Order: sequence, then C-alpha cells, then structure tokens
Amino acid sequence: MRLYMSAGVQFEDHSKQEIKYSTCYMCACRCGIKVTVEDNKVRFIQGNRNHPINQGVLCAKGSAGIMKQYSPAKLRNPLMRKPGAERGSGEFVEVSWDEALDVLTKRLAKIRATDPKKLAFFTGRDQMQALTGLWAQQFGTINWAAHGGFCSVNMATAGLYMLGHAFWEFGDPDWDRTKYFMLWGVAEDHSSNPMKIGLEKVKRHGGKFVSINPVRTGYSAIADEWVPIRPGTDGMLALSMIHVLLSRELFDWDFLVRYSNAPFLVVNTPGKPGHGLMLRDENGKPLAWDLEKQALVDGMQPGISPALFGEYVAPDGRPVKTVMTLLAEKYLDEQYAPANAAKVCGLPAETIERLALEMAHVAFKETIEIDCEWTDWAGRKHDKFIGRPVSMHAMRGISAHSNGFQAARAIHLLQVLLGTIDVPGGFRAKAPYPKHVPPPIKPAKEVAPNTPLKSPPLGFPTGPEDLVIDADGNPLRLDKAYSWEAPLANHGLMHMVITNAVNGDPYPIDTLIFFMANMSWNSTMNTKNVMEMLQAKGEDGEYKIPFLVVVDAFHSEMVNFADLVLPDTTYLERYDTISLLDRPISEPDGPCDSIRHPILQPDRNVRPWQEVMVDLAGRLQFPAFVKEDGTPKFSGYKDFIVNYQKAPGIGFLAGWRGKDGESHLVGEPNPRQWEKYIENGGFFQYHLPKSMRFYKFANREYLDWAKQVGFNASADPIVFELYSETLQKFRLAGQGLYEGPKPSDPADRERLVKYFDPLPDFYQPLEEARVDEEEYPFHAINQRPMMMYHSWDSQNAWLRQIIAQNFLYMNRRQAERMGIEDKSWVWVESHNGKIRVQVKLMEGVQENTVWTWNAIGKQAGAWGLKPDAPEATRGFLMNHLISELLPPKQGERRITNSDPVTGQAAWYDLRVKISKAAPGEEGVWPTFDTIKPVPGLPEPVDVLRYHTHTPVNLKS
Repeated sequence: MRLYMSAGVQFEDHSKQEIKYSTCYMCACRCGIKVTVEDNKVRFIQGNRNHPINQGVLCAKGSAGIMKQYSPAKLRNPLMRKPGAERGSGEFVEVSWDEALDVLTKRLAKIRATDPKKLAFFTGRDQMQALTGLWAQQFGTINWAAHGGFCSVNMATAGLYMLGHAFWEFGDPDWDRTKYFMLWGVAEDHSSNPMKIGLEKVKRHGGKFVSINPVRTGYSAIADEWVPIRPGTDGMLALSMIHVLLSRELFDWDFLVRYSNAPFLVVNTPGKPGHGLMLRDENGKPLAWDLEKQALVDGMQPGISPALFGEYVAPDGRPVKTVMTLLAEKYLDEQYAPANAAKVCGLPAETIERLALEMAHVAFKETIEIDCEWTDWAGRKHDKFIGRPVSMHAMRGISAHSNGFQAARAIHLLQVLLGTIDVPGGFRAKAPYPKHVPPPIKPAKEVAPNTPLKSPPLGFPTGPEDLVIDADGNPLRLDKAYSWEAPLANHGLMHMVITNAVNGDPYPIDTLIFFMANMSWNSTMNTKNVMEMLQAKGEDGEYKIPFLVVVDAFHSEMVNFADLVLPDTTYLERYDTISLLDRPISEPDGPCDSIRHPILQPDRNVRPWQEVMVDLAGRLQFPAFVKEDGTPKFSGYKDFIVNYQKAPGIGFLAGWRGKDGESHLVGEPNPRQWEKYIENGGFFQYHLPKSMRFYKFANREYLDWAKQVGFNASADPIVFELYSETLQKFRLAGQGLYEGPKPSDPADRERLVKYFDPLPDFYQPLEEARVDEEEYPFHAINQRPMMMYHSWDSQNAWLRQIIAQNFLYMNRRQAERMGIEDKSWVWVESHNGKIRVQVKLMEGVQENTVWTWNAIGKQAGAWGLKPDAPEATRGFLMNHLISELLPPKQGERRITNSDPVTGQAAWYDLRVKISKAAPGEEGVWPTFDTIKPVPGLPEPVDVLRYHTHTPVNLKS
C-alpha cells in the first residue's frame, strides 16, 4: 500500500521556526533539550544529541515540557492575602511587583537589623542552592536549607563521610565497562535517561543487572535478577554479603591498605575517654604498625608495610587494634551470617551468599586493565589502571529510612572491600568530587544583626564542637539540624520547619519563605495536621507563623496559605545555571555544567526568583552584592553569574572564562560567557586526560589539578574512612566520655550510643521499633513514577493521560489470603492516621509490602484542574499516614521521625494495617474543601489542547 500526498500541501512553514538549546527541568536529570519555537510558542521539544548527559535521549516528561509551559495553573501576578481574610481561604488581591517587594524588603530589613534567625528560608527541588545558600549567608540567617533533608541526605552524607563522593549526583557506575551492576532502592524517575542509556549498555555487553527493591517496576522489570527485599533491611543485606566476603577472605587487600584507613590503629579502652579514637602521633597523624620495622609509623607515610590485622600496645600502654581487625570482629559475628540475615531481610540465605560470591568472582576473576601511565599521590608510577568491574547505585529506597545513613555506608563498604571505587568498571566520582573526608566546611552558628554568617549555613561537623547549639546544648536552628537530635544534618530538616515554627521550638520566628516547596501537601508528612498548623493562631489571635511567603510558578496547594505570593517563571522563560558550585551535570570523565536561557518571553507579570533574590540582596545591602557606596554591584542575575567570584577566577560557570573566553574552569569574568554557552548548545564539557580519569582519590595529577581549579583546598590524598572517628566522637559524647560538649537529655545520650557506630551498622527503623508489628503487619512505601516528577508534572495534560489516579498496589497472593479483590476499596491505617483507597493486585511486590505512586493525588481546585478531576476524586496521598514525629515514648520529648544521624525524613519506615471497606464505602478519604482559585487564573476545562497553528487535515 502506498500513501500519495499532494505536492501542494505544506505542513510546516519552517521560516517562522527557530531552534534553541537549553536544559530540561522536568526532573533531576538536567538533560539537554532542543526546542523548536514558532511565534513565541513551543512547537516541540527533542533531546540534544550532542549533550553529555542524555545524548539525544528524552523521556515522556521532557517532551511534555510543552504542557508544563502551557499549564493553566501558572500564576500570573504577585498576590497578597486580602485584608481581613483568613490564611488558607485563598482570598487574594493582585499587587504590583514594586508593592510586593517593598513590603517584603521592609519586613526583611527589620529582621536582619534585629535577629536574622527570625527569617527561615527553605527551598524545594530547586537547582540553584549555591545562590540561595549564599543569599541566606549574606542575610545572616542560619535557618536555610534545601529539600535534601526530606529526599536523600543519607546518600550524600554517607558517601561524603566515607569516600569523598556518593550515590545520587556525586558519582555514576562505569556503564561502559561494568560487568555486574547492583541497583539498590532506586525508583524509575531518578537519573531517568542516563540510567536507561547505562542499563542498555550493561545488557548489550552481557553484564548482569541485579535489582534490590521491594517493588518490581521500571528498571527492576528488566533486571536479570529481582531481589524482593523487606523495606528497611538493605543495610543488613549488605553487611551479610560482607560477612560472606570476609569469611572467605575475598577482599582487595592492596586496595584497603593503600587507600583506606583499614590499617590505622584504634584505641581499645572501653569505658574510658578516648576509646575508639585513632591512635595519633604528636602531629595528629594516624598511626599504623609497620610489619618490617615492627614499630609504630605514620599511617599516611608512603612506602610503609602496614599490618592490616593485628592487636598492639601503644607507648603509653593502651591496647590498640587495626580498623580491619575491628571490622572483621564485627561482621564475622553470626548475626550477619546469611542464615540469620535472611530472617531480617525476607530473602533466602542462599541468595545472599550467591550474590556476594558472584560479585567477588567478577571483581577478582574478571578484572579489567587499561594501559595508561599514571602516578599516585606518593609518587609511585603505574603503567595501567586496574579495574574491578562491579558497580552499584542507590537512592531513596535506601535513604528514606531512619537507618538509611548506616545502610548507605554498608553498601559503600561492600564496594571498598571489592576494590570497585573510582576504578574502571566500578563506581566512579563525578567532578567536583571526590572531596576530602568529610569536606572541610563547618556549619555557621554565630548570628549577629546586619552581618553575614562567617561560613555557609550548612557544613560538615567532625565532632560535637561543630554542632549548632547554645551553651546549654539547645538547638540554634529552627529545624534543629546540627543539634544532638540530628548532628550530621547536612541538608537540614525541611520537614520539621512548620511544626517547630508553630510550636515556637526552639523559638518563634517572624517570616518563613518557601521556594518551590509544596509543604502543605505532598512534600510534608502528616498533611492534614500541617495544613492546620499553617493556620494556627496564638492566644493573642495572631498567626503562630506571622508572615508566610510562597514563591512558585504554579498554583500548588501551598499557595493558598501564603500571605505573599511571588510568581516565578518557567524553566523556558529564564536564565539558570547548573553550576559546579552547586549540583552540576558532570560525568566521570570530566566536569560539565550547563545553563538555561529565555527561549520564550513570559506572557504574565512574573519574575525569576533568581532575579528577585539579586534585587532583594541589593535592597538589603548585602556586602557581596553592593559597592562601597551602597549601589548594586550587579544589574541582575545574568550579570551576577558572570561577575561574581567565589574565589579569584572561580565563578558559577566554568566554561569560557577570561576576558577573551579562552580559559576554562579558572579565569577572570568573561562578559560574553552566556553567549558562549548558548552558542555551544547550552552546556560546557571538559574532558579529563585519560591519565586522570581513575583513582582520583589518590591520583597525583588529578589531585593537583583539582586544587588548581578550586575543587579541593589541598592536593592531599583522599582516604576512605571505613571507620568513622567522627561518629565515635559523638558516641563518646553520649557515653559521657568525650572531652567536649555532651548532651544532658537521656534520650539524646541513648541515641548517640545506639546509632553512631563508627563502623556501618544495622538497626531496626525507629518508627517500626515503636509500633506493634502484629497490629501493623505491612510496610508501606511510595515512589515517583518514570512519567511524573513530584507534583509538578501530575498537572501536565499529556502526562495525565498516562496516569491520573493512583492505586494501592498489593501482593496478589497476600490479598487473596485476606479476601481482598482487585480494584476493591480498603482502609489503610497507621499509628498516625487512616485513609481509604482503591487496591490493585500484582505479583511484583514483596509479600508484606504495599506501595503507591507519589504525588498523584491533588487537593480539589489546585493546579488548574477541575475540582472533579480524577487526581482529586480518586487519587490519594500516603502522607496522611506518616507523622513527622516518632510515636511518643513515656518520659521522652517528641523527637523527629528521621534518621538520628542525618535528620533524613523517614518516609519509608511506615507500618500499616489493611482492612476491607464495607459495602458502599467507596471513594478516597479523607477529602478536603475545594481550593479557591487565585485571581487571574483561567477557568478549568475538561479538555486541554495545544497547537502552534491550525492542524493540517491529512484525510484525502
């Protein structure tokens, strides 16, 4: 059959079209996009084939960026709560930008001149934290953090305190060379296109792909082996594999001796001050036992022959053991044997043992080599890179548990024992990582009027002295990050901000700014109660949170609670930097960064939040943003990005620096830097020479270069800390044996002793330990689908056609035992709440686990959807079941439902019971009042169509 078309039909007038390149913002991948524009409208969006991240691949979300751009939920004007209207009523009046910024400036100036910490500024899934953090530092408030505390801070912190890089955006598997890939708890939205490209390579090359996940969807569906683990037990699985490796001496001896602290000596004096700390010389150098000299030596000195195992006596008589000895003693214990771990993880013991042995076989029997001369940190010459082609990746399924920090450390320890860190075929660091362990930045704690903080609000404590607490041990931050409750909370505890602010704990605040954070709905635990908190008033009749500013591009559920709404642009309407100072798009073979630039002109009275922050910084006279005469240094965000320098020659963009644009990574400002990025397709990529691409933690050429370009402060080698002296210091503080700050509250002391094991550890998730497991027999988790990302995209007309309601997915065999039928309605109840939902049955889920897609459910009237949209009438949130506080314990203050080390929100620790709904009990519950539309929004419609011109009729 042939299709004949008239030669006279013209489908496209290409003369009206223009191609522009930018960076996608439909998820966290930051893929390169090629956008066809016609008459200031998007014709279509494709992948950029030249981009280092996605190489032209684009997912449904990226292509559907068109319908995000043309969402009817876009905010159109600054808004202020109508005088006399109640917060949350949705009663607003439109105001000018001048009026909105004058009101905000006046309020912020007063706070800054009196008590800067009365401003709390918390940002959601943005990608410009280097700027928002700088802004907060210049303002002088310690109450700033981004979304990582309720996303995956466990991932970042575990890696940065052990390896100097981490899972998440800090490293990647060596997709081209790995032969055995193990994926731990990764949902299908994360690293979407790069992950798909990588998995295709693994499959094509004949490698094995193992997925450790309670749910078999997305990536897991194409795994060669799916391991349906019980949620929250991944740490035990990793440690049991370590037991297998140690019991058979299947570990990389040379890798441990050369690159980790495994040979370092640890003081072994239980019950005494100093127990568990490294034995050090008078210069603070860690000591090891030299087998040839039969003497103590500087463990960092090259050319020594340190003992990996052994017990010795220090000159002062104290007994000491090597780290590796402590490690072997711990993990060779029978509690970690596969037969016992199997009971915890819900897996066959044979599977645990086999997986460990398979990885060891690939690492040690299928080693790969790359011929290339390189020099290590000690000046030793090598003629090749040795690769152990086993790699791993992990994400929120590990992180979102209260034991996730230690679980992530256990997975990293497994990799180190196999010698697979930053080697060919292994798990490789991405610039500007690896950093020294941990990065040498301490969190700010001193606050003074009209004075910038001396250091950033977030940093990396190395002991109790670095906590952000007062002389009595009380938290100084609103979210209680860096307090005894969450000492290593490197991304803050955003999920605790509203609760603490309303309770005035540790103190009341004046103004709370949320940027792109839907904290009254899907981004919060305990949703119904948090909505009530946002409207809570004190005995004086005033709101407990006096002034609430919401910055967003769309009419989310959070907007109606605002006192002031500042409408943001979309990602196609503004300048952005995806910076090496922030969260870059780098690849293991070299640093990369990218930009966005205005592809479309806004048709609304909106401003990019970046521009507004630069404007406010000038108005408030931040030193880094004004000249000596008080006039602004920068004309706007674009000018700021070009001319601001964190250090001489180092700015937000790394490419085309220097006045002539011929320098890269380091160089003075280039006035045409934005234009150079735009000409290059919106990104910059620097290719490391082959000799610098592996063993970066110990590669002399790389270490020298990383210092030169400002990635690291020194060129010293980066030593893997299998044993964390930092954690041991906090444990000693809990035991009352630390020569420094110690907690007074028994609950804090108990948590430090129990959870701050200097070696990776497993413990039952905190909430699980406080509920009756027989009453609540099911684990309940949620995950983001590949075709959606948070609540941003479940408003998207094209993506809604893929999924517009969510179900509670349940193991079919388990459901049939309980008499629960497919698509029936059930009640799901936790210790904190109760919901009614519709069930779907499936085989690919662990028997005692139920799950759903995250953020599909909407409050009626939000996001430009009709009140009777399926997202509001049939979609639901599991958040109603989850509490931001642990179940109460007699005699104990209420404590955050978070990882006790990092403050990571424990979304996945939830336990529930399930019962059949009675006949006639249908429809989701609870339901909430329909949100009132804000001024300027169009009337919702049933059908939303978009086209740039009249469609051509293809019928003959």
